[in-house]
Amino acid sequence: MDSLSGVSEELAEIEGQISDIFRALSNGFQKLEKIKDSNRQSRQLEELTDKMRECKRLIKEFDRSSKDSEYKNDSDTNKMLSEKKQTMIKELNSYVALKKQYTSNLENKRVDLFEGPGEGFAEENVLLASNMTNQQLLDQGNQMMDETDQAIERSKKVVHETIDVGTETAAALKAQTEQMSRIVNELDSIHFSIKKASQLVKEIGRQVATDRCIMALLFFIVVGVIAIIIVKIVNPNNKDIRDIPGLAPPAPSRKLLWKHN
Repeated sequence: MDSLSGVSEELAEIEGQISDIFRALSNGFQKLEKIKDSNRQSRQLEELTDKMRECKRLIKEFDRSSKDSEYKNDSDTNKMLSEKKQTMIKELNSYVALKKQYTSNLENKRVDLFEGPGEGFAEENVLLASNMTNQQLLDQGNQMMDETDQAIERSKKVVHETIDVGTETAAALKAQTEQMSRIVNELDSIHFSIKKASQLVKEIGRQVATDRCIMALLFFIVVGVIAIIIVKIVNPNNKDIRDIPGLAPPAPSRKLLWKHN
């Protein structure tokens, strides 16, 4: 690492990270040998696989950075960088091989777990069959056929029950769909009625407003006529006010002539 520091700080840093990952991989595989539980081994292998992916990425980064600085390095430095990269790749490949070996062992263990009892059971059946007479074999075969028929009948019953439930469910869904359609139609009718009622209310409002205007106009006319009548009665000699049609003019005041003796 000291030699790389003189070439490039970036290369030296990448080499340090790769060295740390290699130490972690070494410790991880040593720990894996002591783990007996298959599930824990699988989890440990997944963690080690992630570290190997990160190491591969760093080696590619190391190669890219060394190629970028290749033009300004001498031939010995470039050769040293190439050898160091190859050494990293070989060490990483050794851990990849270890990982494949442990993965293969885990898969074999799983196959033994799933297939072992079946094989023993088959061997036991062969031994039992070899000790039976022909009649016993026939009886055993008939019994197995009866059990198979019963299982088939139970399966048919379950299928028929499932079909019945499906039919009832379909009928219920159809009824609910029709009910929803009726509700939608009723909502449309209600919406139309509300819209029609709103239009009627607006028309009534306009008519009421018109009637109020007419009544107000009539009120002002009546008040004006009454005012003219009052003024005419109070001041009948006022020539500026015309006589109201239909209303008799006020009677002229009579002057009494007094005779003075």
